[in-house]
Amino acid sequence: MKKVLGALLLGATIVSAFIAYSMYTNHSAKQTAAIEQKQAAKKVEKKTEKKKKPVPKVEDLTYQLKDSRTGQVMKEFKPVHYKDKDVYDQEIKQLASELAKGIDTPMQNIKIDENGSLTGGSKQIILKEAELVKNLQNLNTKQLDVKVPIYETAPNVTAASAQGIADVSLASYSTRFRPSDTSRNRNVQLSAEAINNVVLGPGDSFSYNQTVGERTAERGYQPAPEIINKQLVMGIGGGICQTSSTLFNAIDGAGLQVTARSHHSKHVGYVPAGRDATVSWGGPDFKFTNNKDYPVIIKAYANVNTGVLTVDVRTSQRSI
Repeated sequence: MKKVLGALLLGATIVSAFIAYSMYTNHSAKQTAAIEQKQAAKKVEKKTEKKKKPVPKVEDLTYQLKDSRTGQVMKEFKPVHYKDKDVYDQEIKQLASELAKGIDTPMQNIKIDENGSLTGGSKQIILKEAELVKNLQNLNTKQLDVKVPIYETAPNVTAASAQGIADVSLASYSTRFRPSDTSRNRNVQLSAEAINNVVLGPGDSFSYNQTVGERTAERGYQPAPEIINKQLVMGIGGGICQTSSTLFNAIDGAGLQVTARSHHSKHVGYVPAGRDATVSWGGPDFKFTNNKDYPVIIKAYANVNTGVLTVDVRTSQRSI
């Protein structure tokens, strides 16, 4: 009897253990399945989120236009018309032009004073519009900083390079005017004084309007006849085109590079046809560059008694 009870008890124990193991195994399997199910659900959610997350577009972003010299932000720009090439190109060209107007500064050339010392002069500052337009045409969604290409060029003249600069004449040109035209002659004289003793180093540029400045009564310029639309009319500063035209012929004879020149609307009597250079404040300008590998100096003399205006382009003996 004891043996039978022992066997039954052992069997019950085994059955209980099996049932407990089975329950544990089933529970663990369910837990594992639940965990795997949750992980799978999370993966699906992540994939869904990735699909739903919007892809950034150039036209939706805001870009920082930064000064290439300092890194400072000049303007914020949103390219809303980026996909419409014609409209966008027109927009960014206008933007580049507007920015350049506030940046571009002509070179103020160095002069030699009465003591033979260099004086004045300031650097040329230019925003390269075409380069900025190209940068704006190639925007991407990863780089939101856009370089605004601004370049500075200082006058290329030193005291050493200017030594003896007036020793030799490269070219000289003279024109005549009537000594009796006192108002006009005064304008010629003032403009000649403005360009006298200007020194240009290799590569330096010259602007007649920038050098002479605005022609106003406050600066001593007088009313005198000037050509406008093929007509002679009275205007403050009439006669200064004789100075610019005389200068053109002198620098052309010296072989310097003319970069901007316009003709009068009718023939002028002080230079041969086609050899003039008309100028107007806010309008046509006469510009050239010293394309030599040595500095040159402009000498200008207006003798109001004899009625002769002479412009002489000179350099040092060692330079030629």
